[in-house]
Amino acid sequence: MLDETATGVFTIAATPFLPDGSLDFESIDRLVDGYIEKGANGLTILGMMGEAAKLTAEESESVVRRVTSRSSVPVIVGVSAPGFAAMTALGNVAMDAGASGVMVAPLKGLQTDAQIIGYFHNAAEALGPIPFVLQDFPLVTGVQIAPSVILRIVEDCPTCVMLKHEDWPGLEKISALRAASESGARRISILCGNGGMFLLEEMLRGADGAMTGFGYPEMMRQVLDALAADGLDRARDIFDAYLPMMRYESQPGLGLAIRKYTLARQGLIAHSTLRKPGPSLSAAAKAEIDAIASRQQKRLADLGL
Repeated sequence: MLDETATGVFTIAATPFLPDGSLDFESIDRLVDGYIEKGANGLTILGMMGEAAKLTAEESESVVRRVTSRSSVPVIVGVSAPGFAAMTALGNVAMDAGASGVMVAPLKGLQTDAQIIGYFHNAAEALGPIPFVLQDFPLVTGVQIAPSVILRIVEDCPTCVMLKHEDWPGLEKISALRAASESGARRISILCGNGGMFLLEEMLRGADGAMTGFGYPEMMRQVLDALAADGLDRARDIFDAYLPMMRYESQPGLGLAIRKYTLARQGLIAHSTLRKPGPSLSAAAKAEIDAIASRQQKRLADLGL
């Protein structure tokens, strides 16, 4: 069961599709195996990168059951929904299938602190004993959650055990939350997203690891291991080798298409299909990714990786 002590790399999983847009279950198996081989301590499925909003309820359940039956590491399931009934239903399916917890993003349109706190009170009530991750991604949700509001939710909702920190800029938020913990507030796990763009700084500010879907998920494992065993300079060298790809992948609107192309390029999924509506990459974009990947491979080889 997910709790406040979670650390390491929880890779945000893509949802593979066949060219006709149907679920690709063989690629789901291959992707789960590949993420774990590349160092994932856990997997997070049906998030925004997982195109969850494009799946039917039945498809979501099918993905949950397939991943949990395949995975040897904890699985977190995104259950964000416009209504709490759907959230409760998928949360119960997920836990019955063997998931370790769920993830909840705030509903778009929440504006005041009271509305945000009230929403997560209701979400915690709807989920009952299920431990949940608070997803803080204002660049997508449009909901700005101040550190004081997060601390209030953590205080009021014992089942809130993790923050997926994805504010940008957001380093000061991590520092504020960790300072509050040192002063007596309940400490929860903080795993960070944003494609890994700020991973080093986030770790130095007190994060416990990464929860993101960068197209080369081994980067997070390599950087965290280097920080623990070899020191900051080695971690920076590894991070720098991947930075051009992270920069390219961060393009608004194209990030998931780029990630799926790189996953297919590595053989982790059979097709780079996004379910419609979704962008497709031009031949020029694919050539740019190939060139960046080639230089990345050379830099990693120079580092002995």
